[in-house]
Amino acid sequence: MNNQLAVKEKLQVFLDSIQSERDGTPVTDLKLDKTQAQKIEQLTLELEGVNPNPNPLRTAPFLLQGTWQLLYSTAREIRSLEKLPLGLKVGKVYQVINIADNTFFNLANVTHTLGILSGYVKVTATFELDQENSDSLPDKRINVYFDKRYLSIQKIAGFVTPQLNPFKVSSANNPLGRIATLDITYLDETLRIGRGGDGSLFILCKSDDLH
Repeated sequence: MNNQLAVKEKLQVFLDSIQSERDGTPVTDLKLDKTQAQKIEQLTLELEGVNPNPNPLRTAPFLLQGTWQLLYSTAREIRSLEKLPLGLKVGKVYQVINIADNTFFNLANVTHTLGILSGYVKVTATFELDQENSDSLPDKRINVYFDKRYLSIQKIAGFVTPQLNPFKVSSANNPLGRIATLDITYLDETLRIGRGGDGSLFILCKSDDLH
């Protein structure tokens, strides 16, 4: 086993070990003690150092295509999903990328703790290569422009509710005074690591579907 695969396995095994819910819900640093969060950062840095595609947007953009499931994040917007009101609880979180038209959407499944209802929150967006910083970060950084935010209830008490899917559509929030960016710091066929312009970390694995 080469060093890249060894470090990747260590990171995946550790992330699996801290998945307390065992339901695919992403883990955030708020759920961990300082030592655990530091270990994830250490292993992430090691894996980024052996990235098989250091210029992914130029050499391997096709690897971005498809559905990705979020495993771990330190982002504020992901942390906020841990404190939903009215007995709601976040489930699996996905990002679906279409490189043909430079679009993606983020989708967080939501259920009630008593099983009363289920639904999702979805945010659509477009992206482009950050040309201004292509010399310092060649083919790693994308600019992100969030578009719409959808709130949907798919079922209530087991009954499908198409009239509530979605029940609210609004403009998505973009950062004030700056363009949202994402550096793709590791990419292979099954794992992706990104770092936001605010320093947030995202670790995702390739998924076959949205379930």
